Amino acid sequence: MKLISYNLHKHNAVTELLPLAVTHAPDAICVQEADTRRLPTRLGSLELVHATTENRLGLAVYLDADRFDVKDLHVTALEKSFHDRVMKPASERLVTVRAHDAKHACDVLVASFHAAPLTATNALRRQQIRTSFDALSEIGSGLPSVMVGDFNYPLFQGGLRRHVGAHGFDMARSEGATYSRYGVLRGNYDFAVSRGFGRSRVDALPQGRSDHLPILVQASVDRSAATRMTFRSGLSPVLTA
Repeated sequence: MKLISYNLHKHNAVTELLPLAVTHAPDAICVQEADTRRLPTRLGSLELVHATTENRLGLAVYLDADRFDVKDLHVTALEKSFHDRVMKPASERLVTVRAHDAKHACDVLVASFHAAPLTATNALRRQQIRTSFDALSEIGSGLPSVMVGDFNYPLFQGGLRRHVGAHGFDMARSEGATYSRYGVLRGNYDFAVSRGFGRSRVDALPQGRSDHLPILVQASVDRSAATRMTFRSGLSPVLTA
């Protein structure tokens, strides 16, 4: 599966979504900081399947309509930071889609995530990540899951990786920075966390009109791991033989 995640920086980079879809032919695009009322409903073969409605800085998920059959849609409100309470940019920080993947004959979860800004603590962001993992489990326990987005976690990433791993997820990031403002403030803010997939590769794409760089995530469904996870959860198998 090939995904793109892009923080649009207050919707400024929305016109770049279609060129990214055409150039990289992703199976999914997840966006953050979008004006969801003004998002295009299609990006080539990708359809806008779900988005927040309450946020000033919204999230959304696009999926390839030829490959995925949408089964369930969820928006999750996460723990609020002081910035959220005062400036009210976002009350909903996780959008999750459960869809049947025709290519691998299994259900998968694809989620767009936006953590609290840097004015919050890393402890709050870790709690938001835990809550997101709980939400994924409620939607499809044991299913291959990938959550991408802006984690706002440029420092102490070793601790974040251990935290993610303790919940059974793998974390992947690009080698280079994914955030650059004024050519001076730089860091790696945008990640992919997954479970039931093989090790993901993340590449930062060229910067456009956003202060974030889009990231390209490439991950393969680990059929044996997904099968083990499904049987441990007590669900009927979702993978074909």
